[in-house]
Amino acid sequence: MSNSLISQPMFALVDVNNFYVSCERAFNPNLINRPVVVLSNNDGCSVAHSHEVRILGVKIGTPWFKLKDLARQHHIIALSSNYTLYSDMSDRVMTILRGFSPHVEVYSIDECFLGLQGLDKLWLTPTNMGQSIRQRIRQWTSLPVCVGFGITKTLAKLANHIAKKQPEFNGVCDLASIPSAQLEALLSAIEVGAVWGVGRHLSQHLNAFGISTVKALRDTPPSWLRTKFGVVMERLGYELRGVSCLALEEVSVPRKQIISSRSFGQLVYSLPELSEAVASYMSSAAEKLRRQNSICNVIQVFIQTNPFREQDKRYSNSMTVPLPNASSDTRLLIRAALFGLKCIYRQGYAYKKAGVILSCIDSAAKQQEPLFELYGAGGRSAKLMCVLDQINQRYGRDTLSVFSTSKRKSWSMHRGKVSPCYTTNWNDVPIAYAY
Repeated sequence: MSNSLISQPMFALVDVNNFYVSCERAFNPNLINRPVVVLSNNDGCSVAHSHEVRILGVKIGTPWFKLKDLARQHHIIALSSNYTLYSDMSDRVMTILRGFSPHVEVYSIDECFLGLQGLDKLWLTPTNMGQSIRQRIRQWTSLPVCVGFGITKTLAKLANHIAKKQPEFNGVCDLASIPSAQLEALLSAIEVGAVWGVGRHLSQHLNAFGISTVKALRDTPPSWLRTKFGVVMERLGYELRGVSCLALEEVSVPRKQIISSRSFGQLVYSLPELSEAVASYMSSAAEKLRRQNSICNVIQVFIQTNPFREQDKRYSNSMTVPLPNASSDTRLLIRAALFGLKCIYRQGYAYKKAGVILSCIDSAAKQQEPLFELYGAGGRSAKLMCVLDQINQRYGRDTLSVFSTSKRKSWSMHRGKVSPCYTTNWNDVPIAYAY
């Protein structure tokens, strides 16, 4: 097959290697080549780890307290998750990628699809383009990436997997440029679970039918896959055969549900402390709602104790609260959430988690102007929320807030090993000294 991008539609999948760990290493070179684990909220479980930790057999989601002995033995460095840093570094990577193609689909915080239509005159081969992408991102952000090219999104995702696992590809794999015999051998050696959308559970069912490799799945008739597993698997079969069924989603679809919840840093007993937490989570959810220019009609609030503390009484409950009118106004949403919280709160319990859910979400552009001014709706509400968001965006989260909170927030997330916010806080900007 020709290497030229003009021969047929082509996709690229760019993925940052060990994203959370790589972000930490970008600003702390002492972490390079050392075993590093990034922990979840409240430093609970491993959500990311370096290659040095992976080869020790540590799995994602392992509780940190179970790793303490292994950490002492192998000098594993544990860090609290710094989502502010990770989000900003992700934005920088995606901005760089938009300089390579106008057709971009941000798939996740560390992955991005590129559509390469019309770019055939810019690069000699896709591999040249991939190496240029790797070099620029490494130079501008210090983050390592791998790039996979394929004539479908599924093949691009598979190519990226190969680029990561096979060192001889030097971080870039173009499936269209691999000779047929070599490609067949390569696909025969890759387990079917590595295919995008298959995963462990589905791979077990495929294995039961003798489909254990990528080649076997590709060679299985798509009609049979549809009969046994449904239309999604049929599309996957076509994608592996080079028939594009999944288009590039350049415009992100507004979410139909927004959830904001978190476990507390320590157990919470009183209603005022729960109210502070719920109000904080609702403020965050409302900001996300406005960011996608939406309004919601219904909110839900929930609380629960720790199900793993056998010495405590257990209790969990939730309440759905319909809004008097669709809104994205933080004031109205918090008022509704606190009403629901008061209804479900029970004294004498040690609460571990709370959260809010926004549902029945519609576009704000479809909302009709009310005949009479409604609380949390209309032009005055929209202008007030716009000013609130602008101030908090410029001067930092919670510079202005709707619900006042105490200075001592016992419910706040515990992050005892968090790194500085190097790129978003002036006080945390690294200082280079000249001697």
